[in-house]
Amino acid sequence: MQTNLHPLFKNSPQGEEADAILRSCVHCGFCNATCPTYQELSDERDGPRGRIYLIKQLLEEGQATDKTRLHLDRCLNCRSCETTCPSGVEYGRLVDIGKEIIEQQQSRPMAERILRWGMRQIMPYSGRFTPLLRLGQLFRPLLPGFLKHHVPVRQSRLPWPASKSHSRVMLMLAGCVQPGSTPNTNAAAAMVLDKLGVTLVEEARAGCCGALSYHLAEHDEGLDFMRRNIDAWWPAIEAGAEAIVVTASGCGTTVKDYGHLLRHDDSYAMRASRVSELAKDLSEILLNEDLASLPMKPDTLKTAVHCPCSLQHGQQLPNSVEMVLRESGVNLVETTEKHLCCGSAGTYSILQPKLSQKLLDNKVKALMVESPDRIVTANIGCQLHIESKSPVPVQHWIEILAGQLDG
Repeated sequence: MQTNLHPLFKNSPQGEEADAILRSCVHCGFCNATCPTYQELSDERDGPRGRIYLIKQLLEEGQATDKTRLHLDRCLNCRSCETTCPSGVEYGRLVDIGKEIIEQQQSRPMAERILRWGMRQIMPYSGRFTPLLRLGQLFRPLLPGFLKHHVPVRQSRLPWPASKSHSRVMLMLAGCVQPGSTPNTNAAAAMVLDKLGVTLVEEARAGCCGALSYHLAEHDEGLDFMRRNIDAWWPAIEAGAEAIVVTASGCGTTVKDYGHLLRHDDSYAMRASRVSELAKDLSEILLNEDLASLPMKPDTLKTAVHCPCSLQHGQQLPNSVEMVLRESGVNLVETTEKHLCCGSAGTYSILQPKLSQKLLDNKVKALMVESPDRIVTANIGCQLHIESKSPVPVQHWIEILAGQLDG
């Protein structure tokens, strides 16, 4: 797809990257076949090909319309289209560029600005988010049904392994929403890795991965979160930590992209690249370990696996969780429409509630086709979103393995 960039974007890193991505697109339309919003709305502008044309128009004319913003806002950035695309179009990067330009040019209605600002001031900071969540959990029994389902039940904390003597050391991303909502996820990961001879170190200063701000088109703010995490991890990396384990696949996708996103930052480019090399989804780590050595109790419950978009499309690891669970003896059942998003997509369930709920209904139906006893996933956002409508318990998959440990 040939482009003629507007002078505003010529010779800029932003424009050059977008131009290269646009030129790789042959507008075949295969992407629309796996786009959740196109499947739901049947509008060319709500599919990847249509959005690519809208961004091309923006870059050539120098200005976007409100309708362009509307259709880009409806994009989940699930990147299912990237998995389908025969030309390797980096659609996710292109959408981020398009959204940033629009946010710089246009002013949203006041209510939208307040909502987006509020999310950015609360959700990335566990010290702010967790107390508010605890307040919601305290009054959860009194909340109306439509609100109650969006407040997760408070977990009883699992103990963190006491042993720190293993020669193998890995770092862990603490995260922002996850420590308050599902604190057992990282604790369960530490328990399993402890049995495999690995000490997992959760660096509290490494909080939000930066994805929330970055995907809300606040790129500089998102990059600052990334720099803080790199600074927090770097001493342990220099000391020989062999990996950075990420249990939330949405965060993992972003951390693996630090090297690209900070490539123009002379002070951080080298370290960001090293962090991206070390970043691993938890399932990647366990696939390279001797799972047969784990003292496991038998498990007979029927388990349905939801593979988040960030894991199967962002990190290109569509089967890693199922492989770990099968090797560990977990009884897995089939699901349908595995490639389609559940509708969580970071802040999407808040910003696009109606469309998000339609996608959630479809996903729950697809996960329940063989009447599982429970559903497992690999991302905190998907877990809380699916849990709000699931008739069976929803957990992070590592909790299943931790529960099977004998003793």
